[in-house]
Amino acid sequence: MDILHHRVPGAGSREITKRTVKDQVADKIASMIQTGLLQAGDELPSERELAATLSVSRESVRGAISVLAGRRMIGVSQGSRTKVLGTAGQTFQDTVSSFGLFKGKSIEEVTEARALVEVEVMRLAAARMKPATLDRLEALVAEQASMLNDPVRFQISDREFHTVMYEACGNDLLASFVVDLYAFALDARRKALKRKDAIARSVEDHRSIVAALRARHPEHAAQAVRHHLDSVYTTTLSELGK
Repeated sequence: MDILHHRVPGAGSREITKRTVKDQVADKIASMIQTGLLQAGDELPSERELAATLSVSRESVRGAISVLAGRRMIGVSQGSRTKVLGTAGQTFQDTVSSFGLFKGKSIEEVTEARALVEVEVMRLAAARMKPATLDRLEALVAEQASMLNDPVRFQISDREFHTVMYEACGNDLLASFVVDLYAFALDARRKALKRKDAIARSVEDHRSIVAALRARHPEHAAQAVRHHLDSVYTTTLSELGK
């Protein structure tokens, strides 16, 4: 069974081949709302921007938005940007049963677990990643350079970037677990991304990770990811301390 794609709505791009693209995109955005990555009041990127980031057609994005509007998770108004309304009564715990394992856990515990798993995932990805996936990651990083003053758009792209990397390891169980770890404390990371140069630093980290993956150097990829996670931990901890 493809664990990752049966557990988490919209967790990865490969499910697009099994379901309609419209529904897959709707589930991706819904899961971003349920995890707190997108929150009530956030303005979504344009259809064109979302289509580019998620590597789908604008028609599919338009259909997904219509689905989510029907669920009352987003609101669409003529002449204005589409806005997030909320979770419509659903929580991330309703969607991902294993997320309950993190209840009551400290940021230190979860960060340590994420570092151990994600570093190994990157070692596997460096050896197994296909050229098309590397091209996809490079395209995402190139886009991210234009998002330095757009935290919401960057967060969507960041999630896509990490999910594509996780899937490339070729082990759905590992990818599934690190996706859950990535979702921990997203509300604090949202605030951290509003700090001056925070997005720019993340984009630079992403460039270093992709360069190591392109070189097929597992240890360099692991080191680049560890550096990135250390930065994420420091800024997230600072926000939680407030």
